[in-house]
Amino acid sequence: QVHLVESGGGLVQAGGSLRLSCAASGRTFSNSDMGWFRQAPGKEREFVAAISWSGGRTYYGESMKGRFTISRDNTDNTVYLQMNSLKPEDTAVYYCAADFSVLEDTYPDYWGQGTQVTVSS
Repeated sequence: QVHLVESGGGLVQAGGSLRLSCAASGRTFSNSDMGWFRQAPGKEREFVAAISWSGGRTYYGESMKGRFTISRDNTDNTVYLQMNSLKPEDTAVYYCAADFSVLEDTYPDYWGQGTQVTVSS
């Protein structure tokens, strides 16, 4: 059974940083992207970032470019999201996602339970 477990969320002041981790178990996601989405109260789920198996391709939502960095460690089956210069509008539940392709525009087959990120002004 596949599990994606996020960690690293919390409360931070505007301008601060957080690093999210997502540990996958149950299978490896070779030849597929892994990434992050987020959902704020009353809003639709939004794409945050994704990374290819090799790490050679990364993708970011427009408002995250230059502030967020995604990486993955395939030896640990883990994906990370380094978030810098956080803004109150980054407040949301962040979800790890796996087994999808940004290039082929496919939807993730697996999701984590989510971790809350709250940015105070």
